[in-house]
Amino acid sequence: MASTTTIRPRALVRASGGPRYAVALAVDALGTGLLRPFLLLYGVTVLRLSAPVTGIAMTAGVVVGLVCMPAVGRWLDRGARSTVVAASMLVRVLGVALLLAAPAGHVLLFATAALFLGIGNQAWPAAHAALVATVAHGRDRDAALAAGRALRNAALGVGALLATACLAGGAAALQALAAVTGLACLAAAALAWSVHLRARPAAAPATDVTGGPAPRMRALLAANVVYVFCLNVPEIAVPLVLVTQMHASPVWPAAVFVANTVLVVTLQVPVTVLLSRFSRRTVLAFAGVVLAASYLGFLAATSLGPGWGVPAVAVVSVVCTIGEIVYAGSATALVTALAPAHLLGRALARFQLSTGFGLAVSPAVITALAAHGPATLWGTLSTATLLSASAVADRRVRRRRRGATQRDNNMYSQ
Repeated sequence: MASTTTIRPRALVRASGGPRYAVALAVDALGTGLLRPFLLLYGVTVLRLSAPVTGIAMTAGVVVGLVCMPAVGRWLDRGARSTVVAASMLVRVLGVALLLAAPAGHVLLFATAALFLGIGNQAWPAAHAALVATVAHGRDRDAALAAGRALRNAALGVGALLATACLAGGAAALQALAAVTGLACLAAAALAWSVHLRARPAAAPATDVTGGPAPRMRALLAANVVYVFCLNVPEIAVPLVLVTQMHASPVWPAAVFVANTVLVVTLQVPVTVLLSRFSRRTVLAFAGVVLAASYLGFLAATSLGPGWGVPAVAVVSVVCTIGEIVYAGSATALVTALAPAHLLGRALARFQLSTGFGLAVSPAVITALAAHGPATLWGTLSTATLLSASAVADRRVRRRRRGATQRDNNMYSQ
């Protein structure tokens, strides 16, 4: 398959679903950024719930939301595309409405709202990837998926900045932010639905895998659970190490988070395009090596102590972000390339299940490992990620060996 070596903005927008769909993504992400980082604060400040109860309700919402993924996969395999994307946004509108309607101290309504928000957040990635896979093919599809991630991160960041500026208003400001989030998701859903895109799974290009059973992807899904921990490193692991263990100013983890967002927005598409000359599985394995090296870098940086160690952690976080960018640009693209067209939805749903599970358990795992010291935290993450990268790469090696054996058998039979 020919690699994509240049970035053509207009072609990228078309491959991503068109201008109207790009606007829908931006509006949805902007609205989500207004509330998503402050949902815990909403439960504590507006609804007067305790922090542990709020956290449990949010976690339960994310985990239970994963249950909807098999149904989403089957819906996508029946040909639905823009309708599923719009539905994932409308579900979040319902969640926001329940938030606004919940009286103070009402845990059940908050938990239900968190559930609907969780369903929308879990369903959207698979629906979006299926839509892009229907519009674009080959390496253009990979670049389009990368562009969608960059756009979403940019809009989420802008939304979070706007929300941060409004937090001085207290509970009333949080309620207003929730209302704006609901309106933004509603507008985005209308825009996404107006694209009117469906797919006929049986009609797939010759370059894609067609027919046959769904790929098992067991090694890939298991590896993805570990890989996805990198998404929570800037938000959980780095602040935990810098503030609680190295006693650094909160400005440092904030700077790491901002740098992570900026790098993802600016480099996601160029790095994905640059690496398109290599196979997706090779790139995904390489991402694991980069992430594992960055975890060892964090371990070395923390050994320097509070003086030089703090800026060293910030520098290593850039390497970790590069690994995240390489991972994000290859993982979903690999799934869309492996799956038969008529089972693409179910394959993406299974992949999202592994992603959602990894994101759900990673905060607890990271905090538990950190309690035993930096060596346990970073050493365990590095080892697990290297093993995952080896599993991803080993599948490629075994495939080559099977191909060589088959060729030898054919020569012998002749």
